[in-house]
Amino acid sequence: MAISNGYATLAQVKSALRITDSVDDTLLEQAIESASRRIDGYCGRWFYKTPQTAIKVYPFDYYNVPTQDIANTTVTVAVSTQGNGVYDQTWTQGTDYQLEPLNASLNNDPYNRIVAIGGKTFPIQVTPNVPYVQITAQWGWQDVPIDVTQACVLLSIRQFARLNAALGIVGFNDMAIQVKAVYPDVRDLLNQYRLMAVA
Repeated sequence: MAISNGYATLAQVKSALRITDSVDDTLLEQAIESASRRIDGYCGRWFYKTPQTAIKVYPFDYYNVPTQDIANTTVTVAVSTQGNGVYDQTWTQGTDYQLEPLNASLNNDPYNRIVAIGGKTFPIQVTPNVPYVQITAQWGWQDVPIDVTQACVLLSIRQFARLNAALGIVGFNDMAIQVKAVYPDVRDLLNQYRLMAVA
């Protein structure tokens, strides 16, 4: 199988396991994809980049629209000036709105907020329960952070080992160790990326 939106490659996990044959490639690929989705769930966000997709959102106030992670500056913002679901006005980046945080590109971080500038304001409370802004963007992260890749390698190895762990116990000779769901080292790698809630 091919890994879909994985945070580590098959080669990276095989290298960490010191595996040189291809006997378990399918099982390892499944472990990598599963580990990647567990990371998404734990962090409350995803780290791959989607194709350009339009979503409709509610402004927080006249000047701010919090968003999910936006991978890069390839963004189109359109507003429904009448609050009728027709996005009749397209704004210009740098003139009508800006992406924030402003220093996101320095740290290879995503953008997560759109701020109206240049005298523009987002329409709000025109019609109740109608999203007034449509954002078209590549969602997620431009590049997978190295900590997320390392966490994926560790989780993939443990999920692969779990296949030989009856009742969550890996045994050898006269010893046995318990395979835990999420290890402290994995949490340490991921905690800085964890969101309490997704916008």
